[in-house]
Amino acid sequence: MSGKRILIIEDEVKIARFLQLELEHEGYTVDQEQDGRLGLEKAQQGNADLVILDVMLPSLNGMEVLRRLRQVSEIPVIMLTAKDDIMDKVMGLDFGADDYLTKPFAIEELLARIRVAFKHKRVAHGKGQIIQVGPLKIDTQKYTVTFDQETIDLTKTEFDLLKYLMLNNEIVLTRDTILEKVWGYDYSGDTNIVDVYIRYLRSKIDDRYRQKFIHTVRGVGYQLKYEE
Repeated sequence: MSGKRILIIEDEVKIARFLQLELEHEGYTVDQEQDGRLGLEKAQQGNADLVILDVMLPSLNGMEVLRRLRQVSEIPVIMLTAKDDIMDKVMGLDFGADDYLTKPFAIEELLARIRVAFKHKRVAHGKGQIIQVGPLKIDTQKYTVTFDQETIDLTKTEFDLLKYLMLNNEIVLTRDTILEKVWGYDYSGDTNIVDVYIRYLRSKIDDRYRQKFIHTVRGVGYQLKYEE
């Protein structure tokens, strides 16, 4: 049994019940709410370890639930939506969602993303965050990176790139996505800059500690993954 508690905020009763049964079968304890405002109140109580949040909800939509929840909590949130709209996804991720699934989806994919969310340790730390993947840790408030408490010196761009990779631990990211998120939508260069900075990070982390964190996914992009 996992011992983890998951809160489902979903107004479609059949979907919510299906998810509850599947998650309970996997050993999770599950709570449900069909109303956005009530779901937010329950999430803010701090009893859940992860929230599965639908976008289209009565009383308060999922984006607003997420925005308000992020003011007080860094609990992992996986968003669900019937809309296959890139702007919805960008907005959800910008508001602090950990992951995003478009309906319909395979339950196996949701379960895999839940496991990733729980492996990805993210806790509040003052006005910043501590993000940890294995022995690699970033403090976004102090702008420090450590490996088993040994400090790693990075430039600002290297730091921003590593932070983005760690926030998306085990998720495969395209070069275009990395370019947009780290360098900005108005960057006029090409994606080769991503490869250059990936090499910098590898030399300072992977090569130095003989531990492979940054993986190349041929024809797609890069993935940060820690394998014990």
